[in-house]
Amino acid sequence: MSELRWHPLLEQWVVVTAHRQDRPQMPDDGCPFCPGSGRVPDSYDVYLYPNDFPAFPGKCDVVLYSPEHHRLPSELSVEQWEQVIALWTRRTEELAADPEVKYVMVFENTGEAVGVTMPHPHGQIYAFPFIPLRIERELQSAACAHCRVLAEELQNGARIVDQNEYFCAFVPYFARFPYEMSIYSRTHVARLADLTNRRALAEMLSVVRKKYDALFRSPMPLMMIVHQERHFYIEFLPLRRSANKLKYLAAVESATWTFLEDVIPEQAAEELRRLRIS
Repeated sequence: MSELRWHPLLEQWVVVTAHRQDRPQMPDDGCPFCPGSGRVPDSYDVYLYPNDFPAFPGKCDVVLYSPEHHRLPSELSVEQWEQVIALWTRRTEELAADPEVKYVMVFENTGEAVGVTMPHPHGQIYAFPFIPLRIERELQSAACAHCRVLAEELQNGARIVDQNEYFCAFVPYFARFPYEMSIYSRTHVARLADLTNRRALAEMLSVVRKKYDALFRSPMPLMMIVHQERHFYIEFLPLRRSANKLKYLAAVESATWTFLEDVIPEQAAEELRRLRIS
């Protein structure tokens, strides 16, 4: 079972999850997410699976992107991403309706460098019994902060990677990770449920994931976070700063929350923008 412990110096919760030590490490066979395992339907496109090793006493779900064990997220079709987005939306609304749930986090960890234990393409949804400190800080920011960020990026243009009628993908001026990107809605949307064009978001997700895996010609280890606090956006935090070097959060960054950016954001955007993908 998980246990919440209060950190009085940082005024935030720490979650003790010792039971997660027993979760399987990158199995070559016997994947519970594959059809035929007896744990999932014999046929599915996307599927919501209850996490066998939940981080919280509440609900922790696994979102299976595809029945194909070795299919990369960058290889998913736009139609498949649409189904993933629909599942994110439905589950977010279900969890948010629970009065004991204070925050719903939709996210994905990809790659061994991030600590992924299951290679099958998947993301996760956590129902937090509290509001995380990072989210509190974002909620305390100016109401128009996200709109101002997008407006400044569109006006500058140097950090734009791709865009369509509804969404814009860019490397933020304040990027903390090498090749960090965000997808912002071009109109003010607070939640997934408020989106008017899932297809356009699916297309942008597909472009971003393809570009990441094309950048160094190998799957990019990364964290993807879907934000629905005040302004809907998706944040990508890659863990590779070059083809053969990983980004580590060492003493300065971990202890002081002061990030050291290894790649100039404008340079990162130019590299990502000029990549040709199919």
